[in-house]
Amino acid sequence: MIYKTGTEWLAAPHKRVLFFGMSGLGKTYLAAMLRGSGEWFHYSIDYRIGTRYMGELIADNFKREAMKVPFLRELLLSDSVYIGSNIAFENLAPLSTYLGKPGSETKGGLPFDEYMRRQNQHRSAEIAALLDTRHFIQRAREIYNIPNFVCDSGGSICEVVDPEDPEDRVLNALESDLLLVWIKGSDAHTAELVRRFDRAPKPMYYQPEFLDRAWTDYRLEKGLTEDEVNPDDFIRWTYARALAHRQPRYAGMARRGVTILAEEVAEIRSPEALCALIARAIDRKEN
Repeated sequence: MIYKTGTEWLAAPHKRVLFFGMSGLGKTYLAAMLRGSGEWFHYSIDYRIGTRYMGELIADNFKREAMKVPFLRELLLSDSVYIGSNIAFENLAPLSTYLGKPGSETKGGLPFDEYMRRQNQHRSAEIAALLDTRHFIQRAREIYNIPNFVCDSGGSICEVVDPEDPEDRVLNALESDLLLVWIKGSDAHTAELVRRFDRAPKPMYYQPEFLDRAWTDYRLEKGLTEDEVNPDDFIRWTYARALAHRQPRYAGMARRGVTILAEEVAEIRSPEALCALIARAIDRKEN
């Protein structure tokens, strides 16, 4: 780790940290709080994916749908309207909408091959965005003169790295520049995330091997053909299994960094309190 003790972390004039863990446990909350202090540069991996690497794909998907409407088609062909993505740190809906859900097209789903093609696009984009982190660390200091840096990673980071591979190029690059901090949830948090997802299922990125297996197992269990699958039902069914699939991968990543608990994060109200929590996590690991 780039900080050997809690004291070293607290005394560091340039703190650099990456938060990872399940979506919904506080990564973006913490990053936004740090950014709001004016002393931290906030680099959002999902925002970078949705703008730099997949922005054109997202906008083209909007235009493709608009071209199906005669009124909008004429305006687009005459360059009379502009259609673009209004993605933000706190609103990643354009990216999720592009990823889509597999299943019956009459129910808003995508053919599985198209769904997997978009998943693969996301994988390439996420790896590229993670490897851009060093560039943004330099920008934060050289252009904006902001001393500290927080990387707000997506929940799917564990799907694009191999925590068991000591030569994993993405983890090695991140570990050399930042302190990796896992926000670990409890069983109660997992149950709440499943309930929240069930109320409003949203597209996510998963490893292709995991998705292939889930797609086959779901259809066998339900006795459905591909064009009979309800997209929302499939991703609800998949989500709880995905959380169990991700936990050991997050734990593997945490061996390169430190762990803080979601219960501890819920009590944080200031950057100073967060820095103190991370210092205790570093010292816990050393002990």
